[in-house]
Amino acid sequence: MEFYRILSATLLSLLFLTCNASNSKLFREYIGAESDSMKLSDVPINSKVEFHFILAFAIDYTDDNHPSPTNGKFNVFWETNHLGPGQIGSFKGSNSNVKIAVSLGGDSVGSGKAFFAPKSKISWVQNAVSSLTYMINKYHIDGIDIDYEHFKASPEMFAECIGQLITILKKSGTISFASIAPYEGINSHYLALWGKYGHVIDYVNFQFYAYDKLNVSHFISNFKKQASNYEGGQLLASFESGGCGGLKPANGFFEACNELKDQGKLGGIFIWCAEESKNKGFQYEKKSQDLLAA
Repeated sequence: MEFYRILSATLLSLLFLTCNASNSKLFREYIGAESDSMKLSDVPINSKVEFHFILAFAIDYTDDNHPSPTNGKFNVFWETNHLGPGQIGSFKGSNSNVKIAVSLGGDSVGSGKAFFAPKSKISWVQNAVSSLTYMINKYHIDGIDIDYEHFKASPEMFAECIGQLITILKKSGTISFASIAPYEGINSHYLALWGKYGHVIDYVNFQFYAYDKLNVSHFISNFKKQASNYEGGQLLASFESGGCGGLKPANGFFEACNELKDQGKLGGIFIWCAEESKNKGFQYEKKSQDLLAA
């Protein structure tokens, strides 16, 4: 009987470890899109998590009064008043658990939509590698996030351009990680990318706040659906500070995260965005990081 009791306890321990193998202490937050007064130091950081600031955005459009596509030549579109090279380098030097990513694309540029619009695969990749390598080195950036939401190219072209870009930047040591930020309505492009280049993508920042209002069970159901779509990926839960879609913190977001964590499925949490959280005192940033660190 003692043998079976020990065996049972051992199996339970192994099951527990297996179930928690996919949990992560990764917290990510977009910053720089909505205010030129935001500082990295405004956001509370828990030393027990891995913290990624994601600069929003770099876009391959001209940075003038009438932005137009540049075929992979990226320009800085985030607010650099407090998010310049000096501020970023200094802040990283004082916070060893902080890394910086830059998000590519986004929803809009100027008064129009930001389209993924390559002239050719070869020319777009060459231009993107060159312009982003310069930007990444200048701004002390560690990784890239892919957040194109409008397309003038096929899913296959998107997959090849972005997949090759990530592969080249990783092989050169320019970046150490890459993420994607899909949502339900644009999954065809991102699933094409994932199908061929998922092995070079580290995190999936799925925009669960792009869904209509969700309750806890619907959120978990959608989370598991996307975990299946992006099988093998590190999938993060998410909410939008100022929006009304998805599952809000006041309506059960952290309950859902705890349930996913108990199941060993919580790959982290990300929030859009720091500017919208500031007037709430960053209370949910604190709570998110506490949940991940526990």
